[in-house]
Amino acid sequence: MKLSVLDVGTRDVKTIPSRTSIMRSLKMMLNHNFRRMPIADAGTKRLEGIISATDLLNFFGGGEKHKLVVERYGGNLFAAVNEYVDEIMERNVITVHHTESWEDALEVMLKKRVGGCPIVDDENRVVGIITERDMVKYLANQTRLDGYVSEYMTTDVVTIESSSSIEEAMKTMISNRFRRLPIVKDGVLIGLITAMDILRFFGGEAFKYLETGNIKDVLQKPVSTILNLAKEPLTFEPRDKISDLARRMIECGAGVALIIENKKLVGIITERDLMRFLYSSV
Repeated sequence: MKLSVLDVGTRDVKTIPSRTSIMRSLKMMLNHNFRRMPIADAGTKRLEGIISATDLLNFFGGGEKHKLVVERYGGNLFAAVNEYVDEIMERNVITVHHTESWEDALEVMLKKRVGGCPIVDDENRVVGIITERDMVKYLANQTRLDGYVSEYMTTDVVTIESSSSIEEAMKTMISNRFRRLPIVKDGVLIGLITAMDILRFFGGEAFKYLETGNIKDVLQKPVSTILNLAKEPLTFEPRDKISDLARRMIECGAGVALIIENKKLVGIITERDLMRFLYSSV
């Protein structure tokens, strides 16, 4: 029997109203470890938008949405985070209908380069959500990958120096549509930060630095400041089996694996890569 997207995705989806503050939205995402949350009418559950970790990075200093902080609040983050989330949410949401197959949903996610989609019914009410992680877990039970990591990894890896600013890191992630960024020092890998790591920083420790109320004080700090909030990245060597890498990524719920050779970063495999590889093997 052909499985629908709801059979693979998550039915117990949490939504937030559009009149929730940006700070409250951030806290909810951090508390639940969500990278995205649908914005829906509190009564009808009809979809109105979506907020992602990337949108919040954009707001904190990575892109165009940061203008809200600078132009409306003169750089005062304390005031800006009390704005409603509908000021920065994405309104043109990529969705999938609950009757569509999981294959249809996966094709949409790959084509649109999104990490997750709300699942909606005929009335545009949110009834679930499907993510890359859901897809990878399902596909891993249907097939397996053969060969070595070197055959699958992306070798053109974008990195940032540990001395670079948090602002530069966020802008690099936003401009490249990355959710993760390896940190190097003199070419040697010293860690990895994710969009969620940066949000944890802004959701807590960053406010200790805001003595003047100006976010620039925080944005110019070195990105290494955030490394203590980040998990130890999964690392593999090019000669390792790709099946071992896939198994470990799924077990750890890791969104990325870094490929190291002689202490140098030589490649990367993301959750999206893994989803695509597994799908092509089904």
